[in-house]
Amino acid sequence: MESCVIQTPLGSTTITGNINGISSVSLSDKSLEETVIPESLKACVQQLGEYFQGTRHEFELKLNPEGTDFQKRVWKALLQVPYGKTKTYLELSRTIGDAKAIRAVAAANGKNPLWIIVPCHRIIGSDGSLVGYAGGLGRKKWLLNHESAVRQVSLF
Repeated sequence: MESCVIQTPLGSTTITGNINGISSVSLSDKSLEETVIPESLKACVQQLGEYFQGTRHEFELKLNPEGTDFQKRVWKALLQVPYGKTKTYLELSRTIGDAKAIRAVAAANGKNPLWIIVPCHRIIGSDGSLVGYAGGLGRKKWLLNHESAVRQVSLF
Protein backbone atom coordinates (compact mmCIF):
# COMPACT_ATOMS: atom_id res chain seq x y z
CA MET A 1 0.00 0.00 0.00
CA GLU A 2 1.24 3.46 -0.87
CA SER A 3 0.20 6.75 0.65
CA CYS A 4 0.67 10.48 0.38
CA VAL A 5 -0.41 13.64 2.16
CA ILE A 6 -1.77 16.67 0.31
CA GLN A 7 -3.25 19.96 1.43
CA THR A 8 -6.89 20.75 0.64
CA PRO A 9 -9.07 23.71 1.60
CA LEU A 10 -10.38 21.59 4.48
CA GLY A 11 -7.03 20.43 5.83
CA SER A 12 -4.34 17.81 5.44
CA THR A 13 -5.59 14.81 3.48
CA THR A 14 -4.01 11.36 3.41
CA ILE A 15 -4.61 9.15 0.37
CA THR A 16 -3.86 5.43 0.50
CA GLY A 17 -3.99 2.90 -2.29
CA ASN A 18 -2.08 1.07 -5.01
CA ILE A 19 -2.57 -0.21 -8.55
CA ASN A 20 -5.67 -2.09 -7.31
CA GLY A 21 -7.38 1.19 -6.44
CA ILE A 22 -7.80 3.89 -3.82
CA SER A 23 -8.50 2.34 -0.42
CA SER A 24 -8.84 5.46 1.71
CA VAL A 25 -8.96 9.23 1.60
CA SER A 26 -9.00 10.76 5.06
CA LEU A 27 -8.81 14.19 6.60
CA SER A 28 -6.69 15.08 9.59
CA ASP A 29 -7.39 17.74 12.19
CA LYS A 30 -3.61 18.10 12.50
CA SER A 31 -1.51 19.93 9.97
CA LEU A 32 0.60 17.31 8.20
CA GLU A 33 3.47 17.96 5.85
CA GLU A 34 2.88 17.15 2.18
CA THR A 35 4.67 14.06 0.91
CA VAL A 36 5.81 12.73 -2.46
CA ILE A 37 2.87 11.46 -4.52
CA PRO A 38 3.32 7.86 -5.74
CA GLU A 39 2.39 7.22 -9.37
CA SER A 40 -0.58 5.03 -8.33
CA LEU A 41 -2.16 7.97 -6.43
CA LYS A 42 -1.53 10.81 -8.90
CA ALA A 43 -4.94 10.54 -10.61
CA CYS A 44 -6.66 10.77 -7.23
CA VAL A 45 -4.63 13.84 -6.24
CA GLN A 46 -5.36 15.48 -9.59
CA GLN A 47 -9.10 14.75 -9.41
CA LEU A 48 -9.37 15.99 -5.81
CA GLY A 49 -7.66 19.21 -6.92
CA GLU A 50 -10.17 19.59 -9.75
CA TYR A 51 -13.03 18.93 -7.32
CA PHE A 52 -11.86 21.73 -5.02
CA GLN A 53 -11.38 24.05 -8.02
CA GLY A 54 -15.02 23.37 -8.91
CA THR A 55 -14.25 21.78 -12.28
CA ARG A 56 -14.87 18.12 -11.35
CA HIS A 57 -18.27 16.83 -10.32
CA GLU A 58 -17.64 13.08 -10.61
CA PHE A 59 -14.58 11.03 -9.80
CA GLU A 60 -13.23 8.51 -12.28
CA LEU A 61 -11.04 6.35 -10.09
CA LYS A 62 -10.64 2.68 -9.38
CA LEU A 63 -11.78 2.24 -5.77
CA ASN A 64 -10.73 -0.52 -3.40
CA PRO A 65 -12.13 0.25 0.09
CA GLU A 66 -12.14 -2.34 2.84
CA GLY A 67 -15.48 -3.02 4.51
CA THR A 68 -18.27 -5.49 5.03
CA ASP A 69 -20.57 -6.44 2.17
CA PHE A 70 -23.30 -4.27 3.73
CA GLN A 71 -20.98 -1.27 4.03
CA LYS A 72 -19.90 -1.69 0.42
CA ARG A 73 -23.57 -1.74 -0.67
CA VAL A 74 -24.18 1.53 1.17
CA TRP A 75 -21.02 3.12 -0.26
CA LYS A 76 -22.05 2.03 -3.76
CA ALA A 77 -25.45 3.67 -3.20
CA LEU A 78 -23.71 6.87 -2.04
CA LEU A 79 -21.96 7.05 -5.40
CA GLN A 80 -25.39 7.46 -7.00
CA VAL A 81 -26.15 10.71 -5.12
CA PRO A 82 -25.44 13.43 -7.71
CA TYR A 83 -23.11 16.36 -7.19
CA GLY A 84 -25.01 19.28 -5.68
CA LYS A 85 -27.87 17.09 -4.42
CA THR A 86 -28.66 15.55 -1.06
CA LYS A 87 -30.55 12.50 0.16
CA THR A 88 -31.83 11.60 3.58
CA TYR A 89 -30.74 8.54 5.51
CA LEU A 90 -34.23 7.13 4.93
CA GLU A 91 -33.96 7.65 1.17
CA LEU A 92 -30.55 5.99 1.20
CA SER A 93 -31.99 3.06 3.19
CA ARG A 94 -34.73 2.67 0.60
CA THR A 95 -32.13 2.78 -2.17
CA ILE A 96 -30.44 -0.30 -0.75
CA GLY A 97 -33.82 -1.99 -0.35
CA ASP A 98 -34.47 -1.80 3.39
CA ALA A 99 -36.24 1.27 4.77
CA LYS A 100 -35.86 -0.10 8.32
CA ALA A 101 -32.07 -0.17 8.08
CA ILE A 102 -31.66 3.55 8.73
CA ARG A 103 -29.34 3.14 11.72
CA ALA A 104 -27.22 0.51 9.97
CA VAL A 105 -27.03 2.73 6.88
CA ALA A 106 -26.00 5.70 9.04
CA ALA A 107 -23.30 3.58 10.70
CA ALA A 108 -21.98 2.40 7.31
CA ASN A 109 -22.06 5.99 6.08
CA GLY A 110 -19.94 7.00 9.07
CA LYS A 111 -17.37 4.28 8.26
CA ASN A 112 -16.89 5.49 4.68
CA PRO A 113 -13.11 5.40 4.10
CA LEU A 114 -13.21 7.45 0.91
CA TRP A 115 -13.86 11.03 2.03
CA ILE A 116 -15.41 13.19 -0.74
CA ILE A 117 -14.96 10.53 -3.46
CA VAL A 118 -17.79 8.47 -1.94
CA PRO A 119 -19.98 11.46 -1.04
CA CYS A 120 -21.26 10.64 2.44
CA HIS A 121 -21.46 14.40 3.07
CA ARG A 122 -24.53 14.50 0.80
CA ILE A 123 -26.63 12.55 3.30
CA ILE A 124 -28.76 14.65 5.65
CA GLY A 125 -31.41 14.16 8.32
CA SER A 126 -35.06 13.68 7.37
CA ASP A 127 -35.79 17.22 8.59
CA GLY A 128 -33.04 18.64 6.35
CA SER A 129 -30.55 19.06 9.19
CA LEU A 130 -26.84 18.44 8.82
CA VAL A 131 -26.24 15.43 10.99
CA GLY A 132 -23.52 12.85 11.46
CA TYR A 133 -20.36 13.72 9.58
CA ALA A 134 -17.05 12.23 10.71
CA GLY A 135 -15.15 15.25 9.37
CA GLY A 136 -17.26 17.63 11.44
CA LEU A 137 -20.44 19.50 10.61
CA GLY A 138 -18.52 22.63 9.61
CA ARG A 139 -16.74 20.69 6.87
CA LYS A 140 -19.99 19.04 5.78
CA LYS A 141 -21.60 22.47 5.44
CA TRP A 142 -18.56 23.71 3.50
CA LEU A 143 -18.74 20.75 1.08
CA LEU A 144 -22.47 21.10 0.48
CA ASN A 145 -22.06 24.83 -0.11
CA HIS A 146 -19.11 24.15 -2.45
CA GLU A 147 -21.33 21.83 -4.51
CA SER A 148 -24.37 24.10 -4.44
CA ALA A 149 -25.33 25.98 -7.59
CA VAL A 150 -26.40 28.85 -5.33
CA ARG A 151 -23.71 29.93 -2.90
CA GLN A 152 -24.98 30.86 0.54
CA VAL A 153 -23.53 33.95 2.12
CA SER A 154 -22.98 34.13 5.84
CA LEU A 155 -24.73 37.10 7.46
CA PHE A 156 -22.51 37.05 10.51
